[in-house]
Amino acid sequence: MELKSVAVILFLLRVPAATSGRPLAAGKPDPDDAAATARWLVAQNSWGVLSTISSDLGGSPFGNVVSFSDGVPGEGCGIPYFYLTTLDPTARDALTDGRSSFTLSEFPLGSCGKIDPENPTCAKLTLTGKLKLVDSQSSEAEFAQDALFTKHREMKDWPKNHNFQIFKLEIEDIFLIDWFGGPKPLSPAQYLNHGKELSVI
Repeated sequence: MELKSVAVILFLLRVPAATSGRPLAAGKPDPDDAAATARWLVAQNSWGVLSTISSDLGGSPFGNVVSFSDGVPGEGCGIPYFYLTTLDPTARDALTDGRSSFTLSEFPLGSCGKIDPENPTCAKLTLTGKLKLVDSQSSEAEFAQDALFTKHREMKDWPKNHNFQIFKLEIEDIFLIDWFGGPKPLSPAQYLNHGKELSVI
């Protein structure tokens, strides 16, 4: 029985992580620092729910789980970049109507303990704006591709004939809950200009 337990532990140690996202920062920012908390959530997460105005469903909202990155470790800019194909509804929707929102939770990071993800002390963030195609010949596209392929290594091997392209969310509004008392007031400028990205370990 004891040998079986050791074997199970050794197997679990060899199982690769489910995501190649960044390791957690040393600690969650103080809830009073809304900009730091929002940037921390974006820097640390590797996926979220991207919602668009559906062109297939008569304008109904359509949410889709997507991978993203805001920069290579230590160089995050706060802007979520996505690698999408028009074979998927999300990219098609964005090209028809760019209005979108992107939602993240602290829960996948493992720092909420045993509380429910809807508990206000488990931070959640919704960024609303326009989902835009990035010019493939621009320096921004180079930055975004490096950010995405560093964080999600398998992306570079996705089928070329699926015509994946880089999109970004141009942020117009921010909804952040990171403690009791309702959403924190936070403008896009405050969020985007929040100093250097939090260090990661």
